[in-house]
Amino acid sequence: MIPQQLLTYAPAPDLLKDRVILVTGSTGSIGRVLSLACAAHGATVILLDKVIKSLEKVYDEIETAGGPQPAIYPMNLEGATAKDYQDLAENVGNEFGRLDGLVHNAAFVGYLTPLKHYDLELWARVMTVNLHAPFLLTHAVLPLLEQSPDPSVVFSTHDCQKAYWGGFGVAKAGLKGLMDILSKEYQGDRKMRVNGVDTGPIRSQLRAEQYPGEDPTTLATPEEVIGPYLYLLGPDAGQTTGQNLKLA
Repeated sequence: MIPQQLLTYAPAPDLLKDRVILVTGSTGSIGRVLSLACAAHGATVILLDKVIKSLEKVYDEIETAGGPQPAIYPMNLEGATAKDYQDLAENVGNEFGRLDGLVHNAAFVGYLTPLKHYDLELWARVMTVNLHAPFLLTHAVLPLLEQSPDPSVVFSTHDCQKAYWGGFGVAKAGLKGLMDILSKEYQGDRKMRVNGVDTGPIRSQLRAEQYPGEDPTTLATPEEVIGPYLYLLGPDAGQTTGQNLKLA
């Protein structure tokens, strides 16, 4: 399917039945909506974010809606070490035995400014959350993904390599490179879908922070852009890999 068709993608009710899917940034705009949708289609969702109270709220929403019991994994990506990711992988392996889907959705922009004035500590924080964390997490859970009969990794990408986007723009360019390399390494006999979704501007807190004067009603809602994520996580995507789906 082409990206625009995927915006109206209508997945089967049991599309993700019995699958275990980890979503980072699972309490934010897309992360929350996607986590709820994955659970509604049968997946056991591992909710990863840094604020326990927010995680518990999404957990309760899934349970109230009758989805499979999710799991909560509090983690602050800014301060997580390589060992923290290995511990996460070990816990997921002990609890579930495998991982069928991984969605890299967590993001931290900081603020827009010329590189000349960019705060060096902010640069480190932005690069850590948006590039180092996805690599370290993927590296840690690859053995679990390899145990799945139909594994899928989905990156939330963003085409923002333009003036003033600083560390976030650089990190997202690197993330696209990580996606491309990983997809090529898992083609052929070592099958794993590795794709990206670039939603374009959406109605979110992160967008509002960067464009406070923008009318949010002119933007797509998270509910309107999760179709491609569900498609790529489920069996309908077949052998689709190495694709970065741009929705706008």
